[in-house]
Amino acid sequence: MTRSLLSIDWDYFICPKNRYLGSYVENKKTTVDLWYKRYLQLRTCGKSIYNYFQLSKDYKKFWNDIRKIFIFDNRMKTYVSDSHALSYSIAKDLNCDTVYLFDAHADLGYGSLSFLDFEVNCANWLGKLFIDNMVIKAYIIYSPYTFEKPDDFKYMNDKYNIIYLKPNDLSTKINISALHICRSGAWTPPWYDDNFNAFINNLGISYEIVDCPRRKWNTNNMTFSDELYYMMV
Repeated sequence: MTRSLLSIDWDYFICPKNRYLGSYVENKKTTVDLWYKRYLQLRTCGKSIYNYFQLSKDYKKFWNDIRKIFIFDNRMKTYVSDSHALSYSIAKDLNCDTVYLFDAHADLGYGSLSFLDFEVNCANWLGKLFIDNMVIKAYIIYSPYTFEKPDDFKYMNDKYNIIYLKPNDLSTKINISALHICRSGAWTPPWYDDNFNAFINNLGISYEIVDCPRRKWNTNNMTFSDELYYMMV
């Protein structure tokens, strides 16, 4: 019997105007401090960091649309985290053999198969699930705002059962064994965190939070010392 993981990255809904305003490394520096550094660097140039990102309003109706495709029941495990790497552990622990991924990134590993030699991280967790024979199939539904293309992962597509779809291409009545929603703080701006919290609460079912610390975004009360600290990140 197929057991499926539905994995959703918050960056699916965020349009970045610059593809390089993100990081594959996840820690406090990249999920919090680096955002302040970018803010200060752009301000110095007379620019506003807020003009570099746009949040799609589609997140408000996402769950209504998704429930037309996927079946959630009371046995489904639901998790919220900052890092998408948690999807690897969820799929492994719950014996999921199929993944449905809504994301701006394929998370198959970047550059070549050698990238998959690294430990599990936010950029390779799906590729690692294939390499480690944990899953047999993945459906990747790219964000409308992605900079990636399926051909970027030809080295994985030729080896494994990876299917790229639009949301309307999905069948209906797909049973889901586990749901994971990640914030991806290294890629998603802190000033959208209230929207993220509304998004997960609009799901309307209980969930377990795993290592997703609150981020406070406040540029109004920064001291000169604060600015020096962030610029040294």
